[in-house]
Amino acid sequence: MSVAAVAADRSVCAPLPVLGRDVRVPLVTGGEVDYAALDYAASAPALQRVWDDVAAYAPYYGSVHRGAGYLSQLSTDLFENSRRTIAEFLGCRADDQVVFTRSTTDSLNLLAAALPQGTRVFVFETEHHASLLPWEQRADVAVTYLNAPRTPQQAVDTLEKALAEREPYGPALVCVTGASNVTGELWPVRELAAAAHAHGARIVLDAAQLVPHHPVDLAELDADWVAFSGHKLYAPFGAGVLAGRADWLQDAAPYLAGGGASRKVSRRTDGGVDIEWHTTAARHEAGSPNVIGAYAIASACQALTEAGFPELIAREQELIDRVRAGLAEVPEVQVLSLFGSDAARVGVLSFVVEGWNSSHFAAALSAEYGIGVRDGLFCAHPLVRTLLGSDPQDPGECGAPEAAPGERSLNAIRVSFGAGTPDEHVERFVTAVKELVADGARWNYRTEGGRCVPVA
Repeated sequence: MSVAAVAADRSVCAPLPVLGRDVRVPLVTGGEVDYAALDYAASAPALQRVWDDVAAYAPYYGSVHRGAGYLSQLSTDLFENSRRTIAEFLGCRADDQVVFTRSTTDSLNLLAAALPQGTRVFVFETEHHASLLPWEQRADVAVTYLNAPRTPQQAVDTLEKALAEREPYGPALVCVTGASNVTGELWPVRELAAAAHAHGARIVLDAAQLVPHHPVDLAELDADWVAFSGHKLYAPFGAGVLAGRADWLQDAAPYLAGGGASRKVSRRTDGGVDIEWHTTAARHEAGSPNVIGAYAIASACQALTEAGFPELIAREQELIDRVRAGLAEVPEVQVLSLFGSDAARVGVLSFVVEGWNSSHFAAALSAEYGIGVRDGLFCAHPLVRTLLGSDPQDPGECGAPEAAPGERSLNAIRVSFGAGTPDEHVERFVTAVKELVADGARWNYRTEGGRCVPVA
């Protein structure tokens, strides 16, 4: 059956409709096909429900918190109700704060700026750069990088040993992912939180890849903070969340200085100014807030809750099983894993193909099959290098291979999916992998600007 014919069969649809599900893209071999978006781990398509909610609000757009008009009051209520919706979605405790940011990266940089002086941070080398790098910006904060564990229990044991041996004994923070953006494997968050608290440390959960796929309950996990991005959670770009303990956030200088973060500003007799900052989430939300971004996240939270995580998880596991079974039938394909083939995971898998440059393979999936995946190091350079067995000092950039098509370079291919993925997209992907490995690409490709692209 041709690619176009397979794509035309939409007998099994995704549980949550997303934007772009009917977008047609051209194939270099001729014709068009429905675009198969299998790069959810980078940015999930927005839910149709979210887009509809935002569109319904758009005519009522107004300034927030400081406007007396009806639309300003309406927008303020919408903004603060969104905060409450998200707090409920995350299982926040009564005294937790929900701070709106731009992204997971922004959230973790905010937390890094709020750490007490002398804090020691413990982070596994397996983290995404968003949770691996922010702590380096503080000269008065020490960072301990932990080696990649090979089992969930080894992760807990490694952390416990590092915390027990820390000197001096002072404030400490553990940063850990909930689900790997490279392998999709679930991390033992509850056990790591227990280990952290047993040694007087706090823990922040990078839930960017977890929250779109599984429920995240701060109280149940006993995590101190959680960070995630709206654009991973089926909402448009530009908004994120940091939620959790209020004390370190209240004691820190505002992340940005400006209107909204200040409660009172007055001139002093010596010519300077005295500033009284808010102690609520507003302390770190200076400037006019992204109301639409906050509302979009809240809408996505409601949509996932109403759809039911048990049903979504069961259906996604079926897709995961299909992809893994299909790739297992191709000896040339090596799926990357830290914890082994039996590890629980979300819909994120990375792999390499013997005899193929990963950028070449991804380009062929796009140009010849209308399938969008990602190739590169996925902003998790140390982890991918560990999984590929390369030297940590080997050169490499995210998504920018340094070898010509057909030559080995330091990169991999990632396929990712979720609640908006039709069965056909997964079936087309598995078929495409098998055909490319068996028959090779049907088109010629060249390297242009660090990317592998089809020859015009």
